[in-house]
Amino acid sequence: MGIAIYFEWFRVVHIIAFTAWMAGMFYLPRLYAYHCQVKRGTDEDNRFKIMESRLLKIIINPSMIITILAGLLLAYIYGFGNLGSWFHIKMTLVIIMTALHGFLAMCRKRFDKGINKYSEKFYRILNEVPVVIFILIVILVIIKPFE
Repeated sequence: MGIAIYFEWFRVVHIIAFTAWMAGMFYLPRLYAYHCQVKRGTDEDNRFKIMESRLLKIIINPSMIITILAGLLLAYIYGFGNLGSWFHIKMTLVIIMTALHGFLAMCRKRFDKGINKYSEKFYRILNEVPVVIFILIVILVIIKPFE
């Protein structure tokens, strides 16, 4: 039995962390789109820098870590060999989402230094990428195609 008796609790933690991670990933590019519209060095610029930093450090980063750890623990308990192709596709999407997360963190550092090189339109379009990945991940987990 071991940790398998806590499977449902690990699943709860995974879902809550994933929800928090996605909420932050949906919001951060939108903040960047608005941040592009303000002058550097103003109070508003500094306010955006604080909001973006806190969103990443307090919500997005810890949620991503918990999501990945809880997900791997669930896969271990369930048995990696028992997971179908849907799981491998889901993990590929998680890796893409993690790379996007890293890119957004890099963008925050550029905003901090006053050297953002992307437009408001770029961030508005980028804002849709986590939504599409989120939808695909949920479909894969619930429907489990390619099983």
